[in-house]
Amino acid sequence: MGTPMARNLLKAGTRLLVWNRTPDKAAALPGAEVAPDAATVFARSDVVILMLANGSAIDAVLSRGAPEFAGKVAGRLIVHMGTTEAEYSRGLEADIVAAGGRYAEAPVSGSRVPAENGELVAMLAGDAGAVDVVRRVIAPMCRETVVCGAVPNGLRMKLAVNVFLITTVTGLAESFQFARSLGLDLGTFVDVLAGGQMASPIMRVKGPKLLAGDYSVQAAIDDVWMNTRLITDAAKASGIPAPLMDVCEQLFAETSALGHGAADMAAVVEAISRRGG
Repeated sequence: MGTPMARNLLKAGTRLLVWNRTPDKAAALPGAEVAPDAATVFARSDVVILMLANGSAIDAVLSRGAPEFAGKVAGRLIVHMGTTEAEYSRGLEADIVAAGGRYAEAPVSGSRVPAENGELVAMLAGDAGAVDVVRRVIAPMCRETVVCGAVPNGLRMKLAVNVFLITTVTGLAESFQFARSLGLDLGTFVDVLAGGQMASPIMRVKGPKLLAGDYSVQAAIDDVWMNTRLITDAAKASGIPAPLMDVCEQLFAETSALGHGAADMAAVVEAISRRGG
């Protein structure tokens, strides 16, 4: 996600100093200056965007809990664009502010294709001044930027949106497997979906992928499984029923166990199919 997002910033003329834990990914951004290490990014930047896999990765890059942490974040605006637990983000904000920095959440809705096309929807949270800066900085990568209030409401909104996304794609996969098991013409099945009220951008992307057995990754099974766990954990902590997400968590776990962890989330159809023997 971070690579196409950065490309859209570059296209808009944004000056970027980048660093990646996987060096080849940073090198794939012509026009950006590649920093030798994360510390250089913090030393030379007023706004630092983090698009990292989880809280552990964020803590490592920020040197959180170590003496270097304050020096990295003081006087800078740190923007968390990944997906983590909401309470993790709340604690991170407190630590950054205590060290003299500013913080904002800006998780995004959308997978690889919307990221490439600059059509992400960002859910911003934080104090008004920080949110205003972030909104202007990330505009080239987004179709919309929506203000959600104080931290951690950006991440709470992201999890709520992902309930709909994950259950929708899982439902599409089950519907596809149902049609396949009945011996229906699957091309016709996809055409009917695309022509009726069930049509949507996500259906128009995932339907042809299921038809072709194309699991080239847009949103990986393991990443989606992580998101289902974030949602079900948050639901349990708040006493919120989430029966569909409980089922999705099991299905994505089963899909990963079948060896499809790095495949696109459409591969959840493999776990559904396996349950039928």
